[in-house]
Amino acid sequence: MKKISMKTTVIAVAVIAVAIIVSVIVATSAPAVLRVATTTSLYDTELWDALEPIFEQRYDVALQITAKGTGMALELGKNGDVDVVTVHDPLQEAAFIAGGYAVEAEGYNGTARVPWAYNYFIVIGPETDSAGISGLTPEEAFQKIQQEGEADPETVKFVSRGDNSGTHGKEKAVWTAAGYNYTTDIQGTGATAGWYLEAGSSMGATLVMANEKIAYTLTDKGTFLAYQGDLDLVTLVDTGDIMLNVYTVIICKNGSNPEMAQNLVTFLRAPEIQALIAGFGVPQYGEPLFYPYDPEICQ
Repeated sequence: MKKISMKTTVIAVAVIAVAIIVSVIVATSAPAVLRVATTTSLYDTELWDALEPIFEQRYDVALQITAKGTGMALELGKNGDVDVVTVHDPLQEAAFIAGGYAVEAEGYNGTARVPWAYNYFIVIGPETDSAGISGLTPEEAFQKIQQEGEADPETVKFVSRGDNSGTHGKEKAVWTAAGYNYTTDIQGTGATAGWYLEAGSSMGATLVMANEKIAYTLTDKGTFLAYQGDLDLVTLVDTGDIMLNVYTVIICKNGSNPEMAQNLVTFLRAPEIQALIAGFGVPQYGEPLFYPYDPEICQ
C-alpha cells in the first residue's frame, strides 16, 4: 500500500483550511439580498434607479428588482419569490393581505399596507381627439370612446394594458363606473369590433403601442411624462377623484428577508426619501412624476 507522506498531509490540510477561510470571508463580506417586485410605472420612470443605490449603501444590501404589473408582483409575493412588493391596486392588495400573504409593518399602526407615494391617472390620445373626450370626466370620456369606437373602429381605438396590473385594474374600474360590464361590453364586444386592443405588457410598451395605433389609453401621469418626448399623444382627461393612484409597500410573509423588507418600508417613508420623490423629474419635466405620501390623500 502506498504511504501518504507527512508533507502531503500537511499540504492537504493547509489547502482545506485556506478554502474554509476564503468561504467564510466571502460569506461574511457579501451583502445581503432583498428581492423586490415593483410596478412597471415605478421602474419605467427610473424612480428605482434613484432609490436603489441610496438604499443599498445605507443598509449594505443588494437589491434584486423585478418590474411587473401589480397582479404578477403579488403572485411573486405569494410564492415567496420576492420579499417585498411596491404596488398600486387597492383591491388586489386587500385580497393579498386577507389571504394571509402579508406581514404587518412596524411603526404603522399594525397595517400591512403602507402608502408612500402617489400620482394620478390620465387619459391620453391623439391631438385630433376624434372621439371628442377633451375636458370630460373620466366616465364620460370612456362612454364617448366606446360609442365612437363602435361606430368607427378604424378611427377610434383604445389600447389597454390588459395584464391585470394596477393600471388595468383602474381602467376596469372606470369602465364599470361608466356603466359597462367590462368583460362582455369591452373585452368582448369592443375587442370583436376592433376598437379595443390589449397590449398585455408594461406601461411603457402600452404607450408605444397606443402611439403606433393613434389610440387612446389610460396611463399614470408619471410614466407619460417620462415617455412624452417620444409620443405624438396628448393629455385629454386629467381630473376626477377616480383617477387617484396610490403606491404602497407590503412585506411578504413568504419572503426570506423580513428584517430588510422592514428597512425598505422605513426607507420609503423617511423624510429625505420623501423629499427626493417630491423633486423627482422636476428638472427634466417641470413637475414631479410622483408626489410624496400625504395622509389626507393616500388611503
